[in-house]
Amino acid sequence: MPSVVGLLEERERGARQRVEVLREEADRVLAELRDAELFWERFVTAREVLAEVLAGSGGGADVEEAAVPVAENTAPASTPTPKGGAMPGSGSVVPVWREGLEVSALSPDYQQIVRVLAAAEAALTCGEITSVLGLERVPAKVEGVRSKAARMADRGWLVKEPSGPFTLAPGLRGGGS
Repeated sequence: MPSVVGLLEERERGARQRVEVLREEADRVLAELRDAELFWERFVTAREVLAEVLAGSGGGADVEEAAVPVAENTAPASTPTPKGGAMPGSGSVVPVWREGLEVSALSPDYQQIVRVLAAAEAALTCGEITSVLGLERVPAKVEGVRSKAARMADRGWLVKEPSGPFTLAPGLRGGGS
């Protein structure tokens, strides 16, 4: 007759093996999810670039809005909206900043980045901005924030420091407007 300890050890081995199998499956699913997010992000970026190019072709650098309508939420129905409501990749054109232009001229996802930087005591990296926005700090989300921050820096809303972090441009008030 087997001992109680022997039976427990046998069941423990079985449970441990089941956990290992499930961990491997979870790792595989997470890797597949990361690949799918990166694939999706490529289309979001392509759409944003297309909107910028089309906006730029009509009148040069002074163009403030694209002539092409861009959906605000392009995520699949099964994708949850992150805290704050902004989707990574919500497409919109960023106007060139000039004196008197309010933060409200930006779409909500860009306004959130301005508010995060306005509240920060120092320059923030894109990973830090992503975390403060309540988004999961995965490459696709960080790259989405990086794309938006770089676009805003190109248009004068933000300043990108040589080492990579971003701050608000001089003369720009925080996101309260």
